Amino acid sequence: MGREDREEIKGTVLRLKELVAYQDGSIASRMIINSKAGSITLFSFDREEGISEHTAPFDAVATILDGECEIRLSGVVHLLKEGETIIMPAHAPHALTAITPFKMMLVMIRE
Repeated sequence: MGREDREEIKGTVLRLKELVAYQDGSIASRMIINSKAGSITLFSFDREEGISEHTAPFDAVATILDGECEIRLSGVVHLLKEGETIIMPAHAPHALTAITPFKMMLVMIRE
């Protein structure tokens, strides 16, 4: 989704989980907001796909839009499903794995 696409969706009603499609055997993403203050990105993960442990310099808020996943945050495993949210503090090691195909919205707060 390019800058023009992001401008086109402003002021419209969105069904977030419909803005990113599942792709067999992979992870897909679609950024819907990107500014100096932060970003909002939608992700879809096929079953058993994931992101290995890493850290981020900013707080991040993950909200599950569809399906189920496992998020490991600072060594603690959290099982999340549609409608649930977790806040991952800046610099905290975290990883995630899809239990079922799942979609999430990731809000990154930069300032």
